[in-house]
Amino acid sequence: MREIKKKDLLYPDLSYQVVGILFEVFNELGYQYQEKYYQRAISKSLHLVGIPFQEQIIFPIEFKGQKIGRYIFDFLVDNKIVLEIKRGDTFSPQDIRQTIAYLKRSNLRLGILARFSSKGLKFKRIVNIIDS
Repeated sequence: MREIKKKDLLYPDLSYQVVGILFEVFNELGYQYQEKYYQRAISKSLHLVGIPFQEQIIFPIEFKGQKIGRYIFDFLVDNKIVLEIKRGDTFSPQDIRQTIAYLKRSNLRLGILARFSSKGLKFKRIVNIIDS
């Protein structure tokens, strides 16, 4: 198996900062809160360190020029990373499919799916493979 190096990662410095914020939020708040409170704490932390972001971004889903639905991202960080947060102990296949769909719809390359769990913070980096 090939060793993955920092240069192989998408947005290594930015994603490292984001994951650091997630751990900081978990370490301070713990597990007992609703998702909306984690979202508020992440927003505050991103703002304090000066990372540009948008919250609750709406991306319409269209078919033949007509809006048929919408996706709502928890965070869009620096117009590069979709950050989706969840609460509970396991990542469901639906959580992963949802993040992949967000990446495909937005044509972004990297998603971070974070789960605030009773066993600690868990996260997955999800990459959108875009054909060149």
